[in-house]
Amino acid sequence: MRKEYDFSKAKRNPYARRLKRQVTIRLEHDTIAYFKSLSEEMGIPYQTLINLYLRECASSRKRLVVTWRPAAGQGAG
Repeated sequence: MRKEYDFSKAKRNPYARRLKRQVTIRLEHDTIAYFKSLSEEMGIPYQTLINLYLRECASSRKRLVVTWRPAAGQGAG
């Protein structure tokens, strides 16, 4: 192995910024606990597991059906 390397003619990886991006997301405690326990069973970090799940949802164009109901005592009146 050399003591020094010359990177003066090196090119930056154009895809490096696309690999992963740090974001802040608020998740419920139960959701995090679920993925943490599942990740321990599978032997992979829970954040990686969440990323894999979300990527699968995105690639299959999975859509969530959400039906909102007013909270108790908050009628449409």
